[in-house]
Amino acid sequence: MTLHTAGRLILDLAVIVALAQLLGAAARRLGQPTVIGEIVGGILLGPTLFHGELTAALFPAEVRPSLKLIADVGVCVFMFLVGLGLDRDLLSGQGRLAATVSLSSVALPFGFGALLALYLLGDHPASHELAFVLFLGTAMSVTAFPVLARILTDRGLIRTPIGGIALAVAAIDDVLAWSLLAVVAALAGAAGDPWLLLLALPYAGGMLWGVRPLLAKLAQRRAATGPNGRVARAAVVVAVAAGLWLSATVTDRLGLHLIFGAFLFGAVLPREGAQALRRKALPVIERACSVLLLPVFFMVAGLNVDLSSMDAVAYGELGLILLVAIGGKFGGAFLSARAIGVRPRHSVVLAVLINTRGLTELIVLSVGLQIGVLDKRLYSLMVVMALITTAMAGVLLHFVYPPERVRQDLVLRDRTASSGTEGSADPAVPARPHPPLPQERP
Repeated sequence: MTLHTAGRLILDLAVIVALAQLLGAAARRLGQPTVIGEIVGGILLGPTLFHGELTAALFPAEVRPSLKLIADVGVCVFMFLVGLGLDRDLLSGQGRLAATVSLSSVALPFGFGALLALYLLGDHPASHELAFVLFLGTAMSVTAFPVLARILTDRGLIRTPIGGIALAVAAIDDVLAWSLLAVVAALAGAAGDPWLLLLALPYAGGMLWGVRPLLAKLAQRRAATGPNGRVARAAVVVAVAAGLWLSATVTDRLGLHLIFGAFLFGAVLPREGAQALRRKALPVIERACSVLLLPVFFMVAGLNVDLSSMDAVAYGELGLILLVAIGGKFGGAFLSARAIGVRPRHSVVLAVLINTRGLTELIVLSVGLQIGVLDKRLYSLMVVMALITTAMAGVLLHFVYPPERVRQDLVLRDRTASSGTEGSADPAVPARPHPPLPQERP
């Protein structure tokens, strides 16, 4: 890299961070999560405006590979944080409800998305039709767990019974979505070396039942006898970074994607015995990811979004995509929640929350574009769908779950918890409150 290219890269990073901060703050003023403004910023920096002239001037060809590398690092770190934030305690006392709603809120939009893919194949031919059908179904099934957690926090819903259920459902949705995406990536990349793909399941099993117990023992031993100074904490951070890189590299070599290894490594890291890492290192990592790495990812993603040539056909396809995405998620969550006995209002709230897609959807779409399942036109329409479905959650919550109703549910939850009962007549009111997960991303 020449000195001139390095200077352009630094200037581009400054522009990206400044625009992300500006539009993120504007989104918060409008009652929306920060990610809404950052996605809009990525689209504005892309070829949608001025027929790509602004993009070409700001991001010349020589700096784009470096920006792509930074974006990949940001996505891997984010997926590591998502995996690290998964907590099985969320399902305590409400596992049946969360599993039922999650399965239906994935199955129904997946089926509708697969049918829509069969219709779209005529205008968007794919080299691997089965991978295209499965991918579109997966993309319709996504729920953005970290963005949902932020919305619940901002709205004061994180301690409500329905907020805990929504988090549990979204956590299961995340695992199902990444599993489905791994299958799609394997199908789309099977022409490379299909024998390597056979090692993906043994690798995941070895991480969960081999590496995870080993790391738990090491963490407990270090907490009991090890030093807790700066050098020791730095060594832990370096070890975690090395493990993250190694796991991401392995899944990439197996024909999947970097994000699967990053997510898996975060999921196997121990919760107990690693308090120093969580207290000292993770806030720094999360801040760097939020301020620099992910805004670069939004910009790189925005370079492939071109809405300047939208015609009647494109608007029709966007309408179908929104109908399938919103209707499938809402119908799956609402119907299953009502069937299991959740009150109508809570069922509506849950269906609205589960429609949040945000950054998670953008990562899924970027993977689809990279592995050749999506073309740029359909990718652009799907990004708009992710933006709309995320923004509408905050707007609809004002009407379906007003603040006075939230306060009533909190009082009811506290009474149920203080009474010492193990259950409740209403499944939307669990026997005891559950702690919220760490906030990975606003």
